[in-house]
Amino acid sequence: MLFRWATDDLHVRHRNYDLTVWKPALVAAGVLPEPTRDAHGRRQYLNNRQQGTHQLRHYFASVTLAGGVTIKDLSEYLGHTDPALTLRVHAHMLPSSHNRVREAIDRQLLSGPASR
Repeated sequence: MLFRWATDDLHVRHRNYDLTVWKPALVAAGVLPEPTRDAHGRRQYLNNRQQGTHQLRHYFASVTLAGGVTIKDLSEYLGHTDPALTLRVHAHMLPSSHNRVREAIDRQLLSGPASR
């Protein structure tokens, strides 16, 4: 994860961040219900992929892809060993290329025969 604790500059572990920061924030925002308590008195938050910290990875992927980061680079950033996996998971987030294709063809056709 890209976060570090301000107190000791150590990397924040996913599970720790989820339980101490992410889920309490979602409860405060009214996105999740108040946690229940288990037999040991520990908080038990509603746990699903829609409100989990895994969504931060998808947000990161969508923002970087929209910003022009390549699938190969994103694959490295996400820790995937194969860019094909990244493409399968995140292809739906790629910005539409229709306008870029049209603009490329327009530039070529409008530039005249001398540049071909």
